[in-house]
Amino acid sequence: MTQFSDLLTANHAYAAARANVADARPGRRLAVVTCMDARIDVFAVLGLHLGEAHVIRNAGGRVTDDVLRSLALSTHVLGVEVLVVMQHTKCGLAGITDEELRALTGADLGFLPIDDHAAALREDIELLATKPYLVPLKAIAGFVYDVESGEIADVVRWER
Repeated sequence: MTQFSDLLTANHAYAAARANVADARPGRRLAVVTCMDARIDVFAVLGLHLGEAHVIRNAGGRVTDDVLRSLALSTHVLGVEVLVVMQHTKCGLAGITDEELRALTGADLGFLPIDDHAAALREDIELLATKPYLVPLKAIAGFVYDVESGEIADVVRWER
C-alpha cells in the first residue's frame, strides 16, 4: 500500500537527521494526557521538545484505566511529577451521548462523552488526585485547547 511506503520513506529521512534522546525519563518530569485528534500537535502547542514529556493520547483526552496504568509507570518508574490533562474544542466526544456512540460504532463501551469541558476536567483531575499510587504527582492542570485559535484556556489546577 502506498501509504505504508510513504511512511517508511519519511522514516528513513527522519532516522538520518533525528535528535537522539538517550534517557526515557522526561526531562521536564511532565506528562500530558490529551485527545487523539489529529489537529493537536502536542509538542508545538505546549512548547515542548523531544525527550521533555510523556504524551498519552486517547479519544477525548479522558482519564481511563489505561491512562492510569501509564501514569503509574510514568510517576514511579520514570520520574513524572507534573501532569497536564488537555481536552479541546470541537471534539468528537462533545455534545454526544454514550448511547449515540454505541449506535455509531457498534461497540458496547463507555466512551466518556464530554458535556462540559470544565466539569469533565474537574472529574478527571479528582480521579487522579485520589489515586494513592499517584502520590508522586505534585501538580495537575486541566487545559482546553482551541483548535481554531491555537490558544489554551487554563481551566482547573490541583496541587498536593
